[in-house]
Amino acid sequence: MPNVAFVAPFYLPTTLRFLEAAAGLADVRLGVVTQEPIEKAPASLRQRITAYARVDDALSAEGIHVGLRQLASDLGSVDRLLGALEDLQVPLGELRDTLGLPGMGAEAARNFRDKSRMKDVLRAHGLPCARHALIRDEGEATAFSAETGFPLIVKPPAGSGARGTFRVETPAQLRAAVAMSRPSADRPTLIEEFVAGEEHSFDAVSIGGRLMWHSINHYLPSPLEVLREPWIQWCVLLPREVDSPRYDEIRRVAPPALDALGMDTGLSHMEWFHRPDGTVAISEVGARPPGAQFVTLISHAHDFDLYRAWARLMVFDDFDPPDRPYAAGAAYLRGQGRGPVRRVAGLEEIARELGPLCVEWRLPREGQAQSASYEGEGYIIVRHPETEVVEEALGRIITRVRVELATTS
Repeated sequence: MPNVAFVAPFYLPTTLRFLEAAAGLADVRLGVVTQEPIEKAPASLRQRITAYARVDDALSAEGIHVGLRQLASDLGSVDRLLGALEDLQVPLGELRDTLGLPGMGAEAARNFRDKSRMKDVLRAHGLPCARHALIRDEGEATAFSAETGFPLIVKPPAGSGARGTFRVETPAQLRAAVAMSRPSADRPTLIEEFVAGEEHSFDAVSIGGRLMWHSINHYLPSPLEVLREPWIQWCVLLPREVDSPRYDEIRRVAPPALDALGMDTGLSHMEWFHRPDGTVAISEVGARPPGAQFVTLISHAHDFDLYRAWARLMVFDDFDPPDRPYAAGAAYLRGQGRGPVRRVAGLEEIARELGPLCVEWRLPREGQAQSASYEGEGYIIVRHPETEVVEEALGRIITRVRVELATTS
């Protein structure tokens, strides 16, 4: 019976879903390292946790190591160490190296976490990605723009979820983005050429470095465009036709890209562009489960529980590739204006028209605080055997449901 340590710095809703999946595995003794009091976890989850350690910093290797030592009296030595957050992957890799645990080590984790290093690795292996550079001041940014031209993307090297990311189209916008990023010799900023095309994800399961299974999503529109325009209502579509020839090029490129970066065993999230000329370009890759409800979407499209499958994969190196009987999609309900939610219009109409298609939702509530994420204040997930039906349903939702915040703009 393996002893598993799960690092959950905070009891966020998605983190709890992964944690509950790990706690539900048979023949596993589970310990949790967190910054939260155990009382904040659901009672049903607390009953299935063998050991618990609360630490001051569950996002650093040092802090997590403190927690592992605290777990030892109740759990014993750790056989597997896991966590779902992007920010955890390097600290977990460092500890696996130190403790001799199986799984991705620190060097490979840094290939995924440091986006400049990632692109260096990909380009060294002849794999398509945007030209890029680490800049330490405005002068270096200007020199890069003179070489590549506009538009450009400016972002932190270790960012995720499009946080702190800017698209710049003029020298003035570049100067403003660099000023906001405040680069330095110790803390450089990543600048790269803007890649035009349709944006997708390639979410894949690997075991021992071998790609076993994948799923493909469409972003409608891209996350960067959503960030730039607060009024945009957006969605993500998982077509049922995942084996379509239109995805042949990314299926050719993705396995060597993951191999070059050092993917071991786990669920990875690759964002990529399909250019107008038919070629592809890899944007970023995370060595962790995707966010923005993608794990939930994939679960509904394949009629299985990817949260539980991820936990079993990470503990037992085991994964049973599922069929894909449905297309699925998520419509993200973004508030218009600023402040807490004042009202939500159009839900009754959508419920009448699309009720049987809606398989999961988190609806905004009156008085709910405005979200700090581009995911918005809520979501509705739909599924159907036909991709066209799902795409049409998503279009209806984002055009008819309106989340009004206290101060409309």
